[in-house]
Amino acid sequence: MPDATSPRPTVAVGAVVLDGGRLLLIERGTPPAMGQWTVPGGRVEPGERLRDAVRREVFEETGLQVMVGRMLGWVERIDPSFHYVILDFECTLDGPSEPLRPGDDAAGAEWVPLESIGERPLTAGLVDFLTDVGVVVPGALGADPVSGPSTPEGASR
Repeated sequence: MPDATSPRPTVAVGAVVLDGGRLLLIERGTPPAMGQWTVPGGRVEPGERLRDAVRREVFEETGLQVMVGRMLGWVERIDPSFHYVILDFECTLDGPSEPLRPGDDAAGAEWVPLESIGERPLTAGLVDFLTDVGVVVPGALGADPVSGPSTPEGASR
């Protein structure tokens, strides 16, 4: 359990965007998890609705427009310097899937075939989360994903 000096939790969102057996991933360009790959997302701004935050973050990090569907689940990332509560949403494209334009805090953005996501350095718990919500079939990834430890509650990314 974090101590009293830990920051208050920050609400964030994530977008699980699938297109023809491919998953939209971004490479984190800033800490935490700099250099690792994850789904697009970020902090919810004061007064911003969750769905609007999802659309904004996907656009800022990839240049793509999406329609936000159902909430898939939530994860937490807790460290002595931060505490994020991340609400992940299923999204579909609202326009073309190309070209990708990484921006904001994303160093890269790519469509990755589901069977190949385990070949990338992924944020901690991402594969577990995607498996839990039915995006990835257990054992379907060819390589052991680099996903790091997860929290006792489940995936932490």
